[in-house]
Amino acid sequence: MESGKHLTSSTSEPLQEKRPRMNKEMIDWLKVIIVAIVLVFIIRWLLFAPFIVEGASMEPNFKTDERVVVNKVIYDFRDPKASEVVVFHVKKEQKDFIKRVIGVAGDTIQYQGDHLYVNGKKVEEPYIQEAIQDAHAKGELYNNVDFPNGTITDSKVPDGYIFVMGDHRNNSRDSRAIGFVSIKDIVGRADVIFWPIDNAQWVKHK
Repeated sequence: MESGKHLTSSTSEPLQEKRPRMNKEMIDWLKVIIVAIVLVFIIRWLLFAPFIVEGASMEPNFKTDERVVVNKVIYDFRDPKASEVVVFHVKKEQKDFIKRVIGVAGDTIQYQGDHLYVNGKKVEEPYIQEAIQDAHAKGELYNNVDFPNGTITDSKVPDGYIFVMGDHRNNSRDSRAIGFVSIKDIVGRADVIFWPIDNAQWVKHK
């Protein structure tokens, strides 16, 4: 009898000890979940954002329906650079565009045929060179809208603005039609293509 009482007493103590331990584990898990949610919010809304490519204006480097990760903070620390791919908001059309930076503040842009000049110097564009060569092999120009033109006559990029064009030069609505883009309207830099998964890659900015 005495040994039975001893067994009952010894087995009841661990059960009492487990309850506060389980409560502590639940609180720890709750903290982890809250921190994870906060981190997702920071990453999703403050640092990075997804963007869906619509249309063919950035072919051959970006295709319609591809998903891109946009770095929203990089231009808080510096201005955009030529050849970087940016996403920006067009207020008149109430939508976001994805284009390539061709010129920055102070640059003078001239685009004739398939020849791009920045500040009077011819600029090679390796990111569309193959597409240009393919067009020339067919006896065609890759570009169908020169700059400056009848719509945008000023060729010098003003302070606080950039000049952008789509990589698909004969199928892109860009600075040749909508004018210079304010840096304030830039959402961020396109850094990663993450969907479709078999085409996932870092974005080449030159």
